[in-house]
Amino acid sequence: MNLKPCRSSGNTVNLKWKDSNVEHLKKWVTHIIGRTYKPWLQHYLSRSRSYAYRGMTLTVPQSVFHPGFFFSTRYLLRKLVSLPLNRKKFLELGAGSGLISIEAARQGAIVTATDINPASVECIRLNSLHNQQAIRIVEADLFEGLEPEAFDVVAINPPYYKKHPLTAADLAWYCGERGEYFDRLFKGLRPFMHQHSEVLMVLCEGCDLSMIKAMAASQGFTMSCLQEKTHMLEKNFIFKIIPVS
Repeated sequence: MNLKPCRSSGNTVNLKWKDSNVEHLKKWVTHIIGRTYKPWLQHYLSRSRSYAYRGMTLTVPQSVFHPGFFFSTRYLLRKLVSLPLNRKKFLELGAGSGLISIEAARQGAIVTATDINPASVECIRLNSLHNQQAIRIVEADLFEGLEPEAFDVVAINPPYYKKHPLTAADLAWYCGERGEYFDRLFKGLRPFMHQHSEVLMVLCEGCDLSMIKAMAASQGFTMSCLQEKTHMLEKNFIFKIIPVS
């Protein structure tokens, strides 16, 4: 890998590397992190852990997505709490540990939290009780088990990667070989929105963004990128899902 700085004419040195060199460096560092950090993290999260956030304390069991070690949950949460949530009807799909739903309830929202993983449902129940927040909790695969109801805010931190989930824990990571999760999401979303609903979804550059946008368009939605941020080596995006037909 050539990491030498590019030289311009004379004795002046241009310290900006070529884009190809930056990409090679990024891949190399990602590889090193994968060899060291990920095995440690898997070991650390092999049992229940506590997590504190703004005066809130959560217990996160082994098979539930841990919000402290993955940037996407907190990134989406920071955007959500910038909205006026008091007395708003709030739906979180795939609530995991319950961090977003509990914080929304602390902001005065009327919250419904769903998850397909029974361990997550119990985790949300215990964490909401511990933090003294009333939340309606539903064990559901996306919208299954929910009566159509228009929400003011819908929060989605979806499974990103194209692979068939084999375990309950996998459901937080994998959207199916052909992105079936997103196909069902966009097909089922409209009865849970009204004209002014804020539907926000966090994604990362490792997603098949083209596929997800195409699935949204096929159901009459567009995805508007509100913001993006690189955290360590991963770039995250927050999209607003807007009906266009």
